[in-house]
Amino acid sequence: MQRREFIASTVTAAASMPIAAGLAHAAQGAAPPPTAPTKRNGRIKHSVSAWCFSMPLDQLCQSCSAMGIEAIDLLNADQWETPRKHGMICSLGNGPTSIGDGMNRVENHDRVFVECERLLPLAAKHGVPNLMLFSGNRKGMPDDVGLEHCAKGLKRVMPLAEKHGVTILMELLNSRVDHGDYMCDRTPWGVELVKAVGSERFKLLYDIYHMQIMEGDVIRTIKNNHQCFGHYHTAGNPGRNEIDATQELQYRPICEAIHATGFKGYLAQEFIPRRDPMTSLREAIDICDV
Repeated sequence: MQRREFIASTVTAAASMPIAAGLAHAAQGAAPPPTAPTKRNGRIKHSVSAWCFSMPLDQLCQSCSAMGIEAIDLLNADQWETPRKHGMICSLGNGPTSIGDGMNRVENHDRVFVECERLLPLAAKHGVPNLMLFSGNRKGMPDDVGLEHCAKGLKRVMPLAEKHGVTILMELLNSRVDHGDYMCDRTPWGVELVKAVGSERFKLLYDIYHMQIMEGDVIRTIKNNHQCFGHYHTAGNPGRNEIDATQELQYRPICEAIHATGFKGYLAQEFIPRRDPMTSLREAIDICDV
């Protein structure tokens, strides 16, 4: 047999092997062998907010892992181990405050401190890098007073966060459309709070959708304030749906700007899908995987 004939026959035989294997699986009624997870560029660490996708957490983790997504956002403490079974982590755990009732109320500080004493060691044990604490709503409170109260309560928590290596995040949310009266609704207010707390273990969660509604000028804001941002969320505006061509934000250049700052944290998809959720999620990750 000539060398050329040998190579041709070898290629033909090799090509036929997976086809034959697939036919054998089909004949036996078995599922085809699993495909390898999608390999991502690694410049952006991808996460997904679980609440947006109406499916069991195990199923969501399995689907996300196959897309090359590394983490799941906004899980309660009793859920933190589930992503680890799929080679993932919970990138942001829910803390002991709510959007409407948070750190701007001094009467909440003792309870929050006690809960953080319990939650922060658990977060460290389960590899959860961030825990959420909200500002709460104004309810007539001036913003400067609310900032003072938030700083006071957060400073009590910081020694615990520093001890366990977990970052406390406060989310920037819009008060025009989704969360009326929420106090931490503008980047400058949040940045002043970060400065007042004065710990590397307190950062802002910069929600791109929410801050587009309140301020716009997203890329400039990221460039100027990235040192105060420990986490990012996405969604399309208007509508809080897919981050596709139907909305006004351009997520690829936004993610390029985030990467250019040297950001090492997570960017989590937090849009509400209008069509097949996993198709939309994969498309969103593809857009943001700069």
